[in-house]
Amino acid sequence: MTITRDGHIHSPFCPHGSRDSFHDYIEACIKNGIKTISFTEHAPLPEGFTDPVPDKDSAMPLAQLDKYLHDLNDLQSEYHSDISIKKGLEVDFIEGFEKNTEQFMNTYGPELEDCILSSHFIKINSEYICIDFSPDHFDRYIRLSGSPQKAAELYYSAVLRSTQAHLGKYAPNRIGHMTLIRKFHRNYEYDFLDQNAIEAILQEVKSRGFELDVNGAGTMKERCLEPYPHPSVIQSALRMGIPLVYGSDAHASSGLLAGSNDISALAGEQLR
Repeated sequence: MTITRDGHIHSPFCPHGSRDSFHDYIEACIKNGIKTISFTEHAPLPEGFTDPVPDKDSAMPLAQLDKYLHDLNDLQSEYHSDISIKKGLEVDFIEGFEKNTEQFMNTYGPELEDCILSSHFIKINSEYICIDFSPDHFDRYIRLSGSPQKAAELYYSAVLRSTQAHLGKYAPNRIGHMTLIRKFHRNYEYDFLDQNAIEAILQEVKSRGFELDVNGAGTMKERCLEPYPHPSVIQSALRMGIPLVYGSDAHASSGLLAGSNDISALAGEQLR
């Protein structure tokens, strides 16, 4: 199966991304036969939340959001006969900031067409750690958790809460890269696959009519080399009839179609 939709693309508005323009991404998609794309830039972090990464560059500043949306409106008009472009965001689920996120989505949701809800920041005691930032940050997450097994439990608990959170009528309905916890799994003997927790998440996704982001970025990460979710989770989701949407999670135009061959082989015609 040829991938014709990419539901998870970043943009020049990403502070930790590339300098590639919107046009670079769009032209590369058209060249590769992609018919529908969603720009899902990292949404501004909630007021009062301190970005835990060193350069404080996890997300787009709120001051840039209106220009981001304005530029996408212009691009939709420019490319209307060539490719379908959806305006979206990758929204972070952050424990303790659910109300802030709901207020943000109530404000901007009417302008958005395709959003993802992801868990990057996991709370341990009163501290938040961005688990996918670096191997060193992940090692610290393991130490603070107490063990790799406990680290996995905390992560999947956050993902489950993200599916259950009350984020208003404009809440994202696609759960992002749900086994991101495995980004550095090759550094450990533990596999970070908590089957009971994964089953609970999939049941919640199914019951709420949500989709899963099937993300190819992990195939390009040397300590992962697999998509998110893990192939076994993709197969379970397929058996349950959960809608799956391919996403490259590209932060540069060269990252488009990441893992698409592997994901096509796993999910085939059932990708949305």
